Amino acid sequence: MSSILIIVFLPLLAAIIAGLGNKRLGAVPAKVVTTGALFISCALSWPIFLSFMGGHAEASVTPVLQWVKSGSLDFDWALRVDTLTAVMLVVITSVSALVHLYSWGYMSDEPDQPRFFAYLSLFTFAMLMLVTADNLVQMFFGWEGVGLASYLLIGFWFRKPSANAAAMKAFVVNRVGDLGFMMGIFGTFLVFGTVSIPAILEAAPGMAGSTIGFLGARFDTMTVLCILLFIGAMGKSAQLGLHTWLPDAMEGPTPVSALIHAATMVTAGVFMVCRLSPMFEVSPTALAFVTFIGAMTCIFAATVGTTQTDIKRVIAYSTCSQLGYMFFAAGVSAYGAAMFHLFTHAFFKALLFLGAGSVIHAMHHEQDMRYYGGLRKSIPLTYWAMMMGTLAITGVGIVDVFGFAGFYSKDAILEAAYAKGTELGHFAFFIGIFAALLTSFYSWRLVFLTFHGKPRWEQSEHIQHAVHDAHGHDAHGHDGHAHDHAGDDHANEPQDGHGDGTAGYHPHESPLNMLVPLGVLSIGAVLAGFVFHHSFVSEGTGHFWKGSLVFAEHTIHAMHEVPLWVKWAPFGVMLTGLFIAWYAYIRNTKFPAAFVEQFGFLYKFLLNKWYFDELYHYVFVVPAMWLGRVFWKVVDQGIIDRFGPNGAASVVALGSRAAAKLQSGYLYSYALVMLVGLVGAISWVIAQ
Repeated sequence: MSSILIIVFLPLLAAIIAGLGNKRLGAVPAKVVTTGALFISCALSWPIFLSFMGGHAEASVTPVLQWVKSGSLDFDWALRVDTLTAVMLVVITSVSALVHLYSWGYMSDEPDQPRFFAYLSLFTFAMLMLVTADNLVQMFFGWEGVGLASYLLIGFWFRKPSANAAAMKAFVVNRVGDLGFMMGIFGTFLVFGTVSIPAILEAAPGMAGSTIGFLGARFDTMTVLCILLFIGAMGKSAQLGLHTWLPDAMEGPTPVSALIHAATMVTAGVFMVCRLSPMFEVSPTALAFVTFIGAMTCIFAATVGTTQTDIKRVIAYSTCSQLGYMFFAAGVSAYGAAMFHLFTHAFFKALLFLGAGSVIHAMHHEQDMRYYGGLRKSIPLTYWAMMMGTLAITGVGIVDVFGFAGFYSKDAILEAAYAKGTELGHFAFFIGIFAALLTSFYSWRLVFLTFHGKPRWEQSEHIQHAVHDAHGHDAHGHDGHAHDHAGDDHANEPQDGHGDGTAGYHPHESPLNMLVPLGVLSIGAVLAGFVFHHSFVSEGTGHFWKGSLVFAEHTIHAMHEVPLWVKWAPFGVMLTGLFIAWYAYIRNTKFPAAFVEQFGFLYKFLLNKWYFDELYHYVFVVPAMWLGRVFWKVVDQGIIDRFGPNGAASVVALGSRAAAKLQSGYLYSYALVMLVGLVGAISWVIAQ
């Protein structure tokens, strides 16, 4: 059996076993089956990736079965493996395997563990189906599969109203994007007469300059198709406008956050754009649209991340911002750099999310950073893991010497944007530089508020409950009942000093099955950029990619010719952000409150996420609710029910009451009725 079949279908088999067996199977067997399956898939994925790195492998297609044959629509279910797929295979299986292992400790007190692990494995299978797709329908199958699995995982604690609301919001917002994706697929089939990805990409250059009818007018064919497809990516990858589901998805367990937001679902849109890059290259307008949306998402999420106090929401907005980098890299035709950042981001972002979960685990469900402080001595291993992730995401490194993962991939994106030479490319570059400064600030702010300064634990309701009502809450549980303080309108974080703040509670380090994934991911956060940057972007010939995406050699060569200040600018803004965070949260802790007092409107604007949720509420939710009430009260009850089933029933009831009055029980009454009827009948006969 081909290894790719095992890689893809083993997680599905594990999900079926754990899901159907559920509590009858038991928690430990379900965890062994699902985690073992993912580690096997991971072990088989890395040799495939390394063989492509070494130049020993070629693209291949493994048929599974004949899927659809209807008229001109004819395609098989087949698994395509090329360099682009190989990159995604190691990202998905590696992070998913480590998340499965991490969940052994994090979800240890969850009574419904088999269902949770079944959902994780189902999610992984759907994502693997997406990245191995040989045609657009199969890609859409995986696309919708991860949407379903994410809905199940975000709403895993279905008895929690906020989790249900977050799951529904993610589902609905993604359906909006998926409408665009479906229309793009329909249009692509209409234009090319096939859904086979290789056939479409081969024919795409020949469509340059053609037009298509859309919304009553004629537009450039490839522009329409690419923008519709990109709208799907905007929903799945939480780009500006369809991003609102991403922060609320934090209602799911922390391992879910790591799996969805680090390496899998949110990167599906980036993968799709890179897979279909020959289509996008035909339309400069579509590329410009991708660049602009990516840059605006990058700065939007970075600004909002500076004000959040929930540790998971800070990292979630960081994910949104980093995805913006990936998209504007694709928009300037640096698809290799976009995939490189996707690759490195998977390691350090999964590390940050799982590290945050370790902090939450230690702090008895508390997620508000204002109630942390001084944790580096209590949970030192988690502290150093989070430090590795922070050094990676902020891009710490020395040009031409060594750097952490984000240093190589994010700097490559910024250099590519500048090297593009267009106004939009320079716009994306400067937006990216400013976002890098904000990234450094909010990342180091997270570290300082969480691990440095004096403990502020006594101000936490969760810690107080742990001390005074220890039997009511298990200190080794999950964050399922954690309060979300991210939206609280507090002017500043608590300052130092309320005694030692311990309130009798002593944070504890996480168990080994949670720390091992942190250690492995830390290695990736440190070395992934240094080891792989040559193959992904520095080679300059695109030999590594072997035609699996568009590799613009001139852009890569231009990247090496950018001015020296362009290369050093990311390092400079990283130091600036670090200094501001150190000054505000270590050196002068009164500074944040003073800043908020001086710039209260700006602070509230960012704290409320640019008021997107409020805007959507009044533009879409309120009219939809009003329209629903109109159809309910006026149309359904007032017209359909009144003149339909309820009206018929009323007529029958009225006739029954009238007939009942004739049933008096007196013989002469019945004789009179019979006589009247007889007279009437005779009269009718005579009249005829």
